[in-house]
Amino acid sequence: MNEPLIECVANFSEGRDPVVIEALAQAVESVSGTLLLDRTQDPDHHRAVLTFAGAPAPVAEAAFRAVREAAARIDLNRHQGAHPRIGAADVVPFVPVEGVSLGECADLATRAGERIWRELGIPVYLYEAAARRSGRRRLEVIRHGGFEGLRVEVARDPERHPDFGEAALHPTAGATVVGARKFLIAFNMNLHPPDLEAARAIARAVRASSGGLPHVKALGLLLASRGLAQVSMNLTDFEVTPVARVFEAVRAMVAARGLRLAGSEIIGLVPRRALEGAEAWLPTVENFRDDLVLETRLERRRGAAR
Repeated sequence: MNEPLIECVANFSEGRDPVVIEALAQAVESVSGTLLLDRTQDPDHHRAVLTFAGAPAPVAEAAFRAVREAAARIDLNRHQGAHPRIGAADVVPFVPVEGVSLGECADLATRAGERIWRELGIPVYLYEAAARRSGRRRLEVIRHGGFEGLRVEVARDPERHPDFGEAALHPTAGATVVGARKFLIAFNMNLHPPDLEAARAIARAVRASSGGLPHVKALGLLLASRGLAQVSMNLTDFEVTPVARVFEAVRAMVAARGLRLAGSEIIGLVPRRALEGAEAWLPTVENFRDDLVLETRLERRRGAAR
């Protein structure tokens, strides 16, 4: 049997201050047995993503330390970005890689969430496979209204109370969403001219919740610093709906509106099997290199750690 190996893809509400992002990365790397595989940041989204892997216990410890660091350094009252968020450490998902089940990751998420509340006083919502309520499996449901909306609603609506914590958000760190899920592909497609309404309409047409493609979440955003609009997507089951299918659907809608596809992006890492049928979309990925493949990054980091 393979040694247990999980991945954590933690999202933080800071994409502009390199000092803060470095501190978050150092918090992860301070835990022996955890490999920091990737870090990405975006000033328009005002968001950073750290991907790290290892055995369940050290990965959970690294996630906790990063959440603690985020709470100490990020004040959501002063945070404005294109991406929705409710927390300084916004989302902390655990993903099974080898020798561990999704259910075991859900149990780990529950224990991690309880600890975040107990030791840091940050309310926690459980999502996806760790959800305690069926209506909270989807991240966008929990995050509806953002930090500003949720801090009002949580005080008056019992349906919005956290799974761990009281009926109030942390005054600066908000709340954290913790869960367990399968591999997710974060794939963005950029449009020129920067037509925000077109990006929103395309996102609406492609996302599953609006009757679009199965297992696709999508938002239309403006990338002001780059002069682009973006269809920002999460593919939550790429084996059912592969990247190639999503790419062709969005590209057709972009062309139909007289816009130009100005490139695409992968955020974080992708498993090797997600690249099957990538002949059309992979050349459009601005930031692609072979070590964005999870297995390649793991092999190299393990080799460097020996």
